[in-house]
Amino acid sequence: MTEVSRYHPVLVVLHWILALLIIAALALGALVMAPMPNSAPMKMEALRSHMSGGAAILLLILIRLFVRSSTRRPPDADTRNALLDRLAWWSHRLLYAAVIGMALSGLIMALQTRLPWIVFGHEGHLPPTFWAYPIRWVHYGFSRLLMALIALHIAGALYHTFILRDHLLRRMWFGRRSHAPHAAAAAPDGRRAGAQG
Repeated sequence: MTEVSRYHPVLVVLHWILALLIIAALALGALVMAPMPNSAPMKMEALRSHMSGGAAILLLILIRLFVRSSTRRPPDADTRNALLDRLAWWSHRLLYAAVIGMALSGLIMALQTRLPWIVFGHEGHLPPTFWAYPIRWVHYGFSRLLMALIALHIAGALYHTFILRDHLLRRMWFGRRSHAPHAAAAAPDGRRAGAQG
């Protein structure tokens, strides 16, 4: 029986699109929108972009989870360290949870403050501050958790690339997916290649 050495092309596309969208949404929220008062003329436009991006991220992450559960995947990464392997297993699952939690808390806050009608329908005005709503603190908490998990994710990729040198990133790119089982046993430097994706 053949094994797969790369993720499904749909997962590859979704991975990189989501990476760009999530980083852009976090940057827009933390660096542009948070310091900007709700009375600022550009706040409405920033909210429109942020909400549209959040909705797209939620839809795409759900599609990614569906495709991931219905396609064959490479075996989990092996760092030769049980603690690091466990950390990778948990961090990937927390990453999904944080993205979904961030999007859902944003959706709840938007509904509580009538943002869809204000931002897209031009009905009414923004509240003086969003911090008066408890869900704003939840949204903030998920954003900081997500930032930490993304940093950990990047650190893990760099560790595999420059320390283990197991060509991990190849698995989240396009190319031939199937190979004989014995070919998957070791990477060119003798280590088993893997990914948590």
